[in-house]
Amino acid sequence: MSHATPSLYRRSVCEGLGTGLLVAAVVGSGIMGERLAGGNTAIALLANTIATGAALAALILTFGPLSGAHFNPAVSLPIALRGTMPWHEVPFYVTAQFVGGLFGTVLAHLMFGHKWYSVSLHQRSGLPQLLSEFVAAFGLMCVIWGCLKVRSALAVSVGVAGYIVAAYWFTASTSFANPAVTLARSITDTFSGIRPADVPGFIFAQIAGASSATLLFAWIDLERLGAVPA
Repeated sequence: MSHATPSLYRRSVCEGLGTGLLVAAVVGSGIMGERLAGGNTAIALLANTIATGAALAALILTFGPLSGAHFNPAVSLPIALRGTMPWHEVPFYVTAQFVGGLFGTVLAHLMFGHKWYSVSLHQRSGLPQLLSEFVAAFGLMCVIWGCLKVRSALAVSVGVAGYIVAAYWFTASTSFANPAVTLARSITDTFSGIRPADVPGFIFAQIAGASSATLLFAWIDLERLGAVPA
């Protein structure tokens, strides 16, 4: 049975909803983890990591067949760069992702009885943090491009969620790797927050990392297609 592709507007709603639920999972689990960890930051981060990875896998499986489940401007832009998404659709996706992310933070705050927003004071600046975000976004796009070759929604969901779970721990920034999520986390002065002043640098590093991985995989594909067996 063939299924019609949802309209651009419906796909944009899916992107906003998916991004919002993802951010709600990130911020909400950060609040819960910090509340229950008794001051143990490692335990709070572990709780935040598990919830984020599980939510990400579930949301990709849910919205992948509908909108592609980007949930991330640093994914939508490279996909358009490779020519697999029309450029005129990018503003709709990116706007939905940013708006959905902000609503996700508000939702998490309301669920835990916090003020609907609180500007973050959590400093995340300096070259190690920016390098971490470059690496996080670079690796994320490497995983996405590689998993897309398998043509399996399960492979993409497991690959992406698994990478983000790992990157929470091997990057100094705890792997935001997403401009929409980064901006959304600037309005929560909780465990997962980031100062608004640090947001532009994070977003620049994320776009640079994702674009670099996309250019690398475009070159690898050309090499593979033109390779001659020895």
